Amino acid sequence: MDLKKVSRQHLEMDRFFTGGFTIKGRQSSPDRAGDDKDAEEVIRQLEDIAQQVRQCHKCELASTRTNAVPGQGNPQARIFFIGEAPGADEDAQGQPFVGRAGQLLDKIITAMGLRRQDVYIGNILKCRPPDNRDPRPEEVISCLPYLQQQIELINPEIIVALGAHAARTLLETNKPIGQLRGRFQQYYPGLGKAAIKLMATYHPAYLLRSYSHENRARVWEDMKKVLTELSLPVPDH
Repeated sequence: MDLKKVSRQHLEMDRFFTGGFTIKGRQSSPDRAGDDKDAEEVIRQLEDIAQQVRQCHKCELASTRTNAVPGQGNPQARIFFIGEAPGADEDAQGQPFVGRAGQLLDKIITAMGLRRQDVYIGNILKCRPPDNRDPRPEEVISCLPYLQQQIELINPEIIVALGAHAARTLLETNKPIGQLRGRFQQYYPGLGKAAIKLMATYHPAYLLRSYSHENRARVWEDMKKVLTELSLPVPDH
């Protein structure tokens, strides 16, 4: 491996997502729960879910995890970022997207003119699969209800599905991420619930593995569509 080349590519990606934009102004999430009492109730219920996740033994991942990773962020977020599963750093800390892929996600969020605390971040699985293998169907079936409850409580305006596994699970499809990204899809949270717009895009870990100007530009195009849909300023590049 050419370490100098890899280092140069990562530096270029950092500059792309953080150094080349003029932020026109940060947009905090509006009070979408109606009043402080409603917001406090959402926070309480999200913490109840987090406690259930930490105590969960529905699948074999409970026996191999260090920490469960329920999710983290603004309970009134307009955007809910959803990945596949925790990695080693997340398993160690009990928080989502804190490793190298998470650092890149933070840069993407910053490039959007937002902060990590403005959004909510979670995963399909709440525990790390050994050796970061792909989630197994029975693990997804056991774990998905926790995420579905979080989505229902937060009621985001847009879900950003990071990577093929998250997008396919939420959209109930086998299409490749290249066919899913770039346009809004519909996620249906349940009977009687309004559909939520979903934008699929490449996972930050994929960007780190498969660096190219084209891939990073595609992710940024996806995020610009999210900002436009929310009537938020699109930072200049």
